[in-house]
Amino acid sequence: MKQVLTIPPAWQNTAELFIALGDSHRQRILLAFEANERLSTLQIIAASTLSRTAVTHHLKILQSSGALQSEKVGKEVFFWIDKAFITDALKLVLAYISTET
Repeated sequence: MKQVLTIPPAWQNTAELFIALGDSHRQRILLAFEANERLSTLQIIAASTLSRTAVTHHLKILQSSGALQSEKVGKEVFFWIDKAFITDALKLVLAYISTET
């Protein structure tokens, strides 16, 4: 067994992403998106059984983890899944696993 003292730079955001994806409420929010769809905060709230405050909290976590991107248009914020970021994070983990086994 080797001792790991530091997290490789390529993995620095991976932990935050996996923590965000580990919550079932956040998983349901991500599953509400169709392919290449942008949803407003109000649309996400309408599709959820959670309160507005709870949805907003989960959206902030998903955004800070890199899973979601957003853009403010007028008074509304639109979100979309950052497929490239999630795919890259998963590839990094899979590459590590495949080289270590």
